[in-house]
Amino acid sequence: MRVDIFYYYKFEKQLNKLNKEIRLLVVEKEKIFRINPFDSRLKTHKLHGKFEDYFAFSINYKYRIIFSYTDNKKDIKFHIIGTHDIYE
Repeated sequence: MRVDIFYYYKFEKQLNKLNKEIRLLVVEKEKIFRINPFDSRLKTHKLHGKFEDYFAFSINYKYRIIFSYTDNKKDIKFHIIGTHDIYE
């Protein structure tokens, strides 16, 4: 299943602030994500509470991306990238 991904401005801004090593990991994980958003290597999971309409997947042990599906349920929006602090 191939998906189209749209970056929110905030996501792009956060991504650009990360060091090169993490940005390269993001590229690798996004390639996996585009093929299968629920690949076990991503640890994709549904969020709860104030983020109940969102999902997240791991870049590494520290960083993750919060995303949602568009209204057509085929495309995806990347909202936030960061450490666990993004849930606060």
